[in-house]
Amino acid sequence: MKSILLIGLGRFGRHIAIKLNELGHQVMAIDIQEERVDAVLPFVTNAQIGDCTNEDFLGALGVRNFDVCIVAIGGNFQNSLETTSLLKELGAKMVVSRAERDVQAKFLLRNGADEVVYLEKQVADWTAIRYSSDHIFDYIELSEEYAIFEVEVPKEWIGKTIGEIDIRRKYNINIMATKMNDELNITISPDVKFTQNQTMLVLGNNKDLQKCFHI
Repeated sequence: MKSILLIGLGRFGRHIAIKLNELGHQVMAIDIQEERVDAVLPFVTNAQIGDCTNEDFLGALGVRNFDVCIVAIGGNFQNSLETTSLLKELGAKMVVSRAERDVQAKFLLRNGADEVVYLEKQVADWTAIRYSSDHIFDYIELSEEYAIFEVEVPKEWIGKTIGEIDIRRKYNINIMATKMNDELNITISPDVKFTQNQTMLVLGNNKDLQKCFHI
């Protein structure tokens, strides 16, 4: 369980608050609008109405005591940037800030953000990859070079074992799990045989994945 300071309770911030609550974390939620604060009260440990560009207000929250500070402010980049910078100046351990454009991400990283969540770009990338191919079901970008894909098992692999395919040696790709009817099997060995209506989670370099699965 972590203690998290969540600043900005628009749609994005509210979804974060709900998920953090499901995961059992302690959340202090902040927004300048009372109605937004009221809306997340059932999902957070504590909440306050306030302006986080005000150094005195932000300092009174004890930002050093939180494991993570998330700046989810949208629509007002100046406020997001000022809040991010103040958090770092006040000794925040980890600052994660929302960006909506490339230039915003650069400014945030230069002014206190340890990590940037580029929501629109990440969702756009996922949508483009997911729906431009019939055999891709999910996609998680790990870095600029590596990713995890959930892909349909190629027809020519059905009835063969992982050992017979030898995907790691041929393509430098690791099979992490197989999936059927929403049930995940993470017990992977060379003897596991592929069947119809099955997908698999594969990890590798983007170029290798694209070559192997025609992405």
